[in-house]
Amino acid sequence: MNSSSESDVSPGLPSDDVAAVDRLKDAYERIRAELSRVIVGQDEVIEQLLIALFAGGHCILEGVPGLAKTLMVSTLARCLDLTFSRIQFTPDLMPSDITGTEMIQEDRATGTRSLKFIQGPVFAHVVLADEINRTPPKTQAALLESMQEKQVTVAGNRHVLDPPFFVLATQNPIEQEGTYPLPEAQQDRFMFKIFVRYPSYDEEYQIAERTTTGPESTVERVLDRPTILLLQQTVRRVPAARAVVEQALDLVRATRPQASESPPSGDSIHRMLTWGAGPRAVQFLILAGKARAILHGRYHLAVEDIRAVAKPVLRHRLIVNYSAEAEGWTTDRLIDRLLDNIPPHDSILNRHESFKDVLAS
Repeated sequence: MNSSSESDVSPGLPSDDVAAVDRLKDAYERIRAELSRVIVGQDEVIEQLLIALFAGGHCILEGVPGLAKTLMVSTLARCLDLTFSRIQFTPDLMPSDITGTEMIQEDRATGTRSLKFIQGPVFAHVVLADEINRTPPKTQAALLESMQEKQVTVAGNRHVLDPPFFVLATQNPIEQEGTYPLPEAQQDRFMFKIFVRYPSYDEEYQIAERTTTGPESTVERVLDRPTILLLQQTVRRVPAARAVVEQALDLVRATRPQASESPPSGDSIHRMLTWGAGPRAVQFLILAGKARAILHGRYHLAVEDIRAVAKPVLRHRLIVNYSAEAEGWTTDRLIDRLLDNIPPHDSILNRHESFKDVLAS
């Protein structure tokens, strides 16, 4: 179905899918309203967290201490009626401290002994891995296995994690002594890298006023676990036109210095990038874009969704070289240049498809 404007698009969807999309859009507004009772500002961060959650991805949160990262995540878990666990990563943290361990227990009635698995803090729906770069690679790997496989392995036995499973790993950008930075290959497992920035003057005034007077605000439950699982399935059913998928593909392939689609050698992007994004970036651009589309009440993936999630998806997948750093180029600045070099076409922006069109094909 083609249309010149979004308002002309009639959903024409199966009733279950229409209800799911409308419910998610309504829930998005309610979640933002509930979080605003506790968290001041950070609207972009909250939106990106919800996009990653409903798309089934994980996030790296980077920001200086005191920006309410832990409070934001724990409050979000309460709004969604999900179990929450916070793991403080330290240099002496062991893998079993995260995954759990098997212990010998004795049956007092029979006197027999048996091994029983005691679950670790990773067995929660929302896991905050606080300062993940403070712990050695062996312990990091234990968490990363659970992210990828949705399970943990202890003494040869597999223990499946209860979905949904959402990991948010925080990093402190100002303190690097005694840290173990995540390798690029491990960072690639995260859908988003989100920057939590300082609040504005007015927002910081509100923070000071709220936190120094009166009791703490409480939040109400907006969604429950079965509904979240249903909405995650709905996100994958959002249709994407071939031209929009190609736009995501062109963007990712343009980040690879040796690819034929990369900018000419004279362009700053080509000479400042050592390594580009892999195929997982295309998958995450599309999934995150679909989640963003239905959070905003639309029934199709559009180019504007791909461009909106480009920075959190790509910024930790691009490796800039020394020349770029010396000249003050950041990955976000390079992504802006890439987006300028790959402008959307009107024919793509005006192309709309509904669930009904896809299901009927």
